[in-house]
Amino acid sequence: MKRKSRRRKKSPKIPNITQGILKILKAEPNKTFNYKQIASKFGVNDASSRNQIVKKLSQLAAKKQIEEVDRGKFKIIPNANTFTGILEVTSKGTGYVIVEDLGDDIFIPSNNLNKALDGDEVEVYVYRRKRRGKSEGEISRILSRKKSEFVGVIEIQKNYAFVNMQDTKMYTDVFVPKNKIGEAEHGDKVLVKLEDWPDNAESPFGKITKVLGKPGEHNTEIHAILAQYGLPYEFPHEVEEFANQINTSIQESEIQNRRDMRNTLTFTIDPKDAKDFDDALSFVELENGNYEIGIHIADVSHYVKPGTILDDEAYERATSVYLVDRVVPMLPEILSNNACSLRPHEEKYTFSAVFELNDKAEIKNQWFGRTVTYSDARFAYEEAQQIIETKEAVIPADISLTGEMYKADEEIVKAVLKLDELAKIMRAKRMRQGAISFDKVEVRFSLDEKNDPTGVFFKTSKDANKLIEEFMLLANKKVAEFIGKQNPKKTFVYRVHDEPNDEKLAALQNIIGRFGYKLDLKDRKTTTKSLNGLLKDVQGKKEQNLVDTLAIRSMSKAEYTTHNIGHYGLAFDYYSHFTSPIRRYPDVMAHRLLQHYLDNGKSAAEEEFEEKCNHSSSMENLAANAERDSIKYMQIKFMKDHENEQFLGVISGVTEWGIYVEILSNKCEGMVRLKDIDDDHYVFDQDEYAVIGQTSKKVYQLGDEVYVKVKNADLVKRHLDFTLLGSREELS
Repeated sequence: MKRKSRRRKKSPKIPNITQGILKILKAEPNKTFNYKQIASKFGVNDASSRNQIVKKLSQLAAKKQIEEVDRGKFKIIPNANTFTGILEVTSKGTGYVIVEDLGDDIFIPSNNLNKALDGDEVEVYVYRRKRRGKSEGEISRILSRKKSEFVGVIEIQKNYAFVNMQDTKMYTDVFVPKNKIGEAEHGDKVLVKLEDWPDNAESPFGKITKVLGKPGEHNTEIHAILAQYGLPYEFPHEVEEFANQINTSIQESEIQNRRDMRNTLTFTIDPKDAKDFDDALSFVELENGNYEIGIHIADVSHYVKPGTILDDEAYERATSVYLVDRVVPMLPEILSNNACSLRPHEEKYTFSAVFELNDKAEIKNQWFGRTVTYSDARFAYEEAQQIIETKEAVIPADISLTGEMYKADEEIVKAVLKLDELAKIMRAKRMRQGAISFDKVEVRFSLDEKNDPTGVFFKTSKDANKLIEEFMLLANKKVAEFIGKQNPKKTFVYRVHDEPNDEKLAALQNIIGRFGYKLDLKDRKTTTKSLNGLLKDVQGKKEQNLVDTLAIRSMSKAEYTTHNIGHYGLAFDYYSHFTSPIRRYPDVMAHRLLQHYLDNGKSAAEEEFEEKCNHSSSMENLAANAERDSIKYMQIKFMKDHENEQFLGVISGVTEWGIYVEILSNKCEGMVRLKDIDDDHYVFDQDEYAVIGQTSKKVYQLGDEVYVKVKNADLVKRHLDFTLLGSREELS
């Protein structure tokens, strides 16, 4: 009996001992471990467990997975199955590691994430190589966290709290000790900072750093969107103070260092609700019949000097963020809306690209440098459009900025018409050279004084918008070309756009085929021509937004870099961002570098500027995501007030769990869950982009028009659920 008792007390086999040992050694690949240290990591100290570890160490060394570098001291052997990449977590809690060198993604089951979070840089061990499906692996080490602060709703218990995550990609809640709850109350939306994640803990430990407010309240949700992406919504006091002390007056001594263009006809054309004007156009008809056209950009670099806290803050932000109800500026208001804003009837310091063009829009001369300008007038796009369409100076009251009818200056009218004529020639030339014409519909909201949406409208690009666009493109292109063609090579900040991915183009071809469209992917010329044809053909059709979105997704992402590869979408060999330094830090860098080279300076440090380019691209991406989320939030808010109405929509996406429907009248997109379609059991058919009823054989396919009504509009989770009422054919 005693012997049996002793056998029962024998320690059980250590679970997952192989993976456990490899994980310990991989976590610190440059360090050696003996069996005692490994036993301590496992949390065991009995003889049986130690023997298991000793035996397993010997086996792993024999298999050449680890090496015994000294007697009893072991270390991991780096192998060809270990890679480094960025983890993307899905809403299902599984993940993919994107490995550049591999040219493929590695699937990570949820139990192999090993505390890595979405966006983290990780080391991954591939234990199953790809045959037909994805390669499969396990996170062996977290190299760096993408972020440590997360948005969620706090649930306070007696002695502790948990924060439930807002982000569907964040698969765990966060444990918060009682003494780290701060001012938060039960049910508040908060920002929580991860501080520790003990080996034996299911959830990370955190501390509340900010209370955002009550879920569902407008300001709470907008601040939550900014906090989710780590974007600020106010300036530090010392930065505001520094900016407010800058001398922003126009000094005679500074004018002497600049080209004085205050007597040249100059004006701005911007959105009606614009608060900062960072670009202006000047126009002079020359005696030889050509035209001198100046693109004048706010000289932000005159005020924002390297090494100051103002520059540090601008760099960290890297971009202004445009949400539905507000702008979070890159620069404090004293600069963005005042000193650097080219307001009418005010003198300003500017950085200019001045061109001499003939009637064919051919460049006969160019000049770059610092200027001082005076804006004679400010136009909204609608006012400039009225001039272009009517060829007259009269601006009706319902179009004018003042709300009263007025007559524009004849000289300005003549300038606008000639600029429009030249812009159309330049645009046509770009299209012939292979530029792609993306005119995607942008959703905008009419808001009341409480920031509640009272209506939805679509921002479209007309001749006046395209006039400004063409001259901004001209300045950006020619500045980049001016520096890019210099010998020896000079470091510069380029805006590049790689050629589209062949697989994505093939997938686009497959989908648009459902609507009767076709692409010719034979070579670059036929691809761009047929893409432009497609984008033109879908205009005004029910599938326009879907096709526009899919076409954009088939493109590579534009980014900032010092390594120029040209801009595919614009069909430019050289392109930079020079024209919006109030809201984009790369433009500030471009201004500084251009002036440095105009002063005959040596080539700047490429590595330093490449790092700044990477940061700017990353922040631009975060700002775009925040803008998208704010639009989604406002769409849900709008739909919440229309819960009992019937809407006609188009099926914009099909998945195994439901169909996405975009309402035609307002572009709001929501989901119809398959389990909620109660007239049959529907199954997803991936090849047909459809769901099919098992009994009725009824098909709901990508691009079909259907009627829906709101089932649930969740402002907190930013999710919109629809009830499917039936197809257009059924209900017509």
